[in-house]
Amino acid sequence: MGKENKELLKINDLALQYVVDDEIVEAVNGISLILRDGKTVGLVGETGAGKTSTALSIMGLVPDPPGKIVRGEVIYGGEDLLKKKKKEMRKIRGKEIAMIFQDPMTSLNPVLSVGTQISEAILLHNRISGREAEDRAREMLEKVGIQSSRYGEYPWQFSGGMKQRVVIAIALSCNPKLLIADEPTTALDVTIQAQVLALMKQLKDDLNTSMLLITHDLGVVAETCDEVATMYAGEILETGTLLDVFDYAAHPYTRGLFGSLPDPDRKVDRLKTIRGLVPDPSNLPKGCKFHPRCDYVTEECQTRNPDPVELTPGHFVKCLRYEGGKKSL
Repeated sequence: MGKENKELLKINDLALQYVVDDEIVEAVNGISLILRDGKTVGLVGETGAGKTSTALSIMGLVPDPPGKIVRGEVIYGGEDLLKKKKKEMRKIRGKEIAMIFQDPMTSLNPVLSVGTQISEAILLHNRISGREAEDRAREMLEKVGIQSSRYGEYPWQFSGGMKQRVVIAIALSCNPKLLIADEPTTALDVTIQAQVLALMKQLKDDLNTSMLLITHDLGVVAETCDEVATMYAGEILETGTLLDVFDYAAHPYTRGLFGSLPDPDRKVDRLKTIRGLVPDPSNLPKGCKFHPRCDYVTEECQTRNPDPVELTPGHFVKCLRYEGGKKSL
């Protein structure tokens, strides 16, 4: 197995709950996922699917209370991150694994200059002088397309797209092995989105960083990812390479996501939608979580939650219709 295929992070049967007002919110329900060296995995799904909760679990940032990891492992460097003490996680967070959060407006401290904020991240994980940290911070600004002369300026002096570039500079300042990007372009307009994504992809390749990209945008996935995992109601319903999932989508939910996209080559009066709504995570349906919205639902779907089936090497789908070699939809 080549170096590029080496497992960097492996999630095994991760389950996370939040206890809110005596209700148990089942945010993540036994997911398994592998991230390999130098690869980008897209975690796709609607709002409330459990994507951000998965990222916070990896980072050791689940608020406790109300959050509680019920079971599972997050294996990184041969060790389970879920068993590490807070002090140990602080050493890993930022240096080994870094995260870009959804909204750059709330990710930056308004009373510190952007350069100081990048320098602080560098000093936290490196035994170097303040001067060296400043030099490296200026270098990072240039890398993300911001003139180093703006080192002393404050977040309010930057546009949304520029703020997100600063956030990327902070995240990548210590050359992390894994970058988790949670909807990194949601707050930006379409043109700036494209620029920021191109920048992230270039820096990822330059630094040989692996990336978990959390998004609901399939266009972003197509441009950026090597592998895709479709998430729904706290479960991963389909995983595979970009080609597997985009050209041979198997799960009715994944197909529904693609069916709801406009196709410039086809003239249709209405786009196809997935009927119904995402279930309430404090009251999830029995059996397959997607069955209330599925066009192919059977009685068995309403009572039994299927195990993943491997259709082709590395392409898994969690659907009863594929058990026992049945592969038609």
